[in-house]
Amino acid sequence: MTDSSIDALNKKLDRLIEAVSRLAPPPVPETDLGEAECFVWQADPGYLEPVRKVNRVDIGLIRGVDRVRDILVDNTERFAAGHPANNVLLWGARGMGKSSLVKAVHAEINAKAKSQKAKSDLPLKLIEIHREDIDTLPKLMGLLKAAPFRFILFCDDLSFDHDDTSYKSLKAALEGGVEGRPANVIFYATSNRRHLLPRDMIDNERSTAINPSEAVEEKVSLSDRFGLWLGFHKCSQDEYLEMINGYASHHGLDIDPEQLRAEALEWATTRGSRSGRVAWQFTQDLAGRLGKPLKD
Repeated sequence: MTDSSIDALNKKLDRLIEAVSRLAPPPVPETDLGEAECFVWQADPGYLEPVRKVNRVDIGLIRGVDRVRDILVDNTERFAAGHPANNVLLWGARGMGKSSLVKAVHAEINAKAKSQKAKSDLPLKLIEIHREDIDTLPKLMGLLKAAPFRFILFCDDLSFDHDDTSYKSLKAALEGGVEGRPANVIFYATSNRRHLLPRDMIDNERSTAINPSEAVEEKVSLSDRFGLWLGFHKCSQDEYLEMINGYASHHGLDIDPEQLRAEALEWATTRGSRSGRVAWQFTQDLAGRLGKPLKD
């Protein structure tokens, strides 16, 4: 074989090796749990992506939900301190700060621990898991149970459709599995539904089952895995205006109080609802019109 033939063969081999390497899956990134306080679970390939800047508001700006706020803070504080605590389902009216409260409470607990110089210098970790990755929850819990940190697993807008059976994985991961939920893990979820499943799905199960009550029990038993149900309801006009005033004061938006009230009420009327989300959207619009930046 001539030198030119050998060179040609080597080039073909190099191209073949390069093509095969492109087909191979990329290596799974290493997760450093000390790198951040918040992570997002990437089910494929299976690692925790750190979040450098978390999208959240100060807990003092979440108004109209004082009772459920205090309950969630107390439950989270007990968990962070290593005491027994419950999984939590935050359900109810949209836009009333369910997910915002979870993120705010997490930040509040860590800030309080730092200021008080708690015995443990390990911060509480918040991990978001997407709804479509719920069936990988046992895998995620397996990765976390040996870690020295304590974790809040958070799923926003959790609900299940008619043909979705992944809720059974969630049931087993929360309480029903052989190992049970790891002691250093707690699960918080938000939903517009108290029972997480469509009502007509439950009704259909009742109408077609030999024993209707057993079918319904199967469907609603998922919610029973949450020891705390925290309900969020539509806010009153006074609560809505309190939210507006809180945002305006926090972000230094200088505007006549009567004008602020009138514009805020008009905004809510055009939207057809009053909620924390509507109050925040009005605040963004007001800041833009005033040419004022919003604080991080």
